[in-house]
Amino acid sequence: MNLIVESHPVSIPIAGGVIDGDLGIPPASRATVLFAHGSGSSRHSPRNKYVARILNASGISTLLLDLLTPGEEALDQQTAHLRFDIDLLAERLENATGWLSARSSPEAQHIGYFGASTGAAAALVAAARLPKIVEAIVSRGGRPDLAGPSLEFVTAPTLLIVGEYDETVIELNQQAAAKVRAPHELVIVPRASHLFEEPGALEQVAYLARLWFEDYLLGKKANVA
Repeated sequence: MNLIVESHPVSIPIAGGVIDGDLGIPPASRATVLFAHGSGSSRHSPRNKYVARILNASGISTLLLDLLTPGEEALDQQTAHLRFDIDLLAERLENATGWLSARSSPEAQHIGYFGASTGAAAALVAAARLPKIVEAIVSRGGRPDLAGPSLEFVTAPTLLIVGEYDETVIELNQQAAAKVRAPHELVIVPRASHLFEEPGALEQVAYLARLWFEDYLLGKKANVA
């Protein structure tokens, strides 16, 4: 876990502009996880950056994204509306996935999504639209219920991680999990709240995510039970 991967900024074209991302590619990588952050957060989220470092240390590349343009982000800070526009966020995640796939580089061989809060719903919707491309999904404190009917069309193995103290979100994840037909697991992290700020909680999230992506992106058959 001593590997330090320097990420570099990238700009991804969308209709009418670009969205920003930070791409980290460890040596000999053949898989990439795209990060969709949650409500009011950004690609600079220290929680997602921590998980990204753990994945990088396992040889998995990471692309942390801002799914809104700077102008849209400024508007959303005032209205808190766009962060719940799941179709828009999913479309932007699809844009980023297409951009990555078009690079035809080794790290784009296998693609997964890591979503937090509303970003998890966007990841599920995008994955349902890209069943031949997205191979694994991890949700951290996510709102998979906001993915709506798309849940039934997700084919990528999906791991839902929720904190023990996040009772409302646990219930929402349980309801969503019942609609997911793909292989899936719901893991409740003991003594953790919505943001996993308690000692050791985020480390557990990163550990579970690493094993899931190693299994389904790298084929290591990890056991998360």
